[in-house]
Amino acid sequence: MAIALTLLSRAYCHLCDDMAAALAPLAAAHGARVAVVDVDADPALEAAFGDRVPVLILGAPGVGPELCHFRLDAAGVAAALGEAAARAARGPETC
Repeated sequence: MAIALTLLSRAYCHLCDDMAAALAPLAAAHGARVAVVDVDADPALEAAFGDRVPVLILGAPGVGPELCHFRLDAAGVAAALGEAAARAARGPETC
C-alpha cells in the first residue's frame, strides 16, 4: 500500500504551489500518494491551521505527524517516508 501524505493548502498561495511542485518528485520516488486538501473548505482545518499553510502531514490531519510547513524539508520528508516504508514492510507489530 502506498504511503499517504496530506498537503494542507489553499487557493492563491504561492508557498502552497511551491511545496506541491517540490514534493511531487520526492513523493513519486518513494511511491507515496499526496492528497491536497483545501483548508478553507474545512472549518475545523481552517480554525486549526489558519494562515499556517502549506503544511505537510504524514497520513491524515489529526492522525499523522506534521512533517513541515511553509517550505518543504526534503531531507526530513525523505527520512520520514523511508521510515514509514520500513514499518510497512515489517508488517503490524505484535506484543
